[in-house]
Amino acid sequence: MQPDCLILYVNSPAESVAFYRALLGRDPVEQSPNFAMFMLNERTMLGLWGAHDVQPAGAHRGGGAEIGITVGSDEQVHAAVSAWQAAGWPLLQSPTAMDFGFTAVTADPDGHRVRVFRPTQG
Repeated sequence: MQPDCLILYVNSPAESVAFYRALLGRDPVEQSPNFAMFMLNERTMLGLWGAHDVQPAGAHRGGGAEIGITVGSDEQVHAAVSAWQAAGWPLLQSPTAMDFGFTAVTADPDGHRVRVFRPTQG
C-alpha cells in the first residue's frame, strides 16, 4: 500500500478551499459544494470534505494532526510566516529552531495545523 490521499473534515469547504488555494498557490482539481481535492504533488492529493456530509460520520475535528511542508532554507520559513500574517492566519508557532529543523506553524479555518520546516542538515 502507498497512501496517496489525505482527507480533512472541514466545516466550510468553500472557506477551506480559499485557505488551501492561498497556501498552495493552486486551484483544486475537483470541487463541489461539499468536497474539494488539491494535488499536493504528482502522486498525493489533499481532500477537503464537509464534516456534516462525511459517511460514516466522524467524531474528530481539526488540531489532532499536521500537514508538513518541507522548504530549503530558514528564509523560506520566514517568508511563509510573512505570507500567513499578511493573510490574517493564526501563527501557532513563531519561527523556531527545533531538533528536526527550523519551523513555524499556522492553522486552517478548522484548526488543522500546517507546519513549514527546513530540516536539520546532516
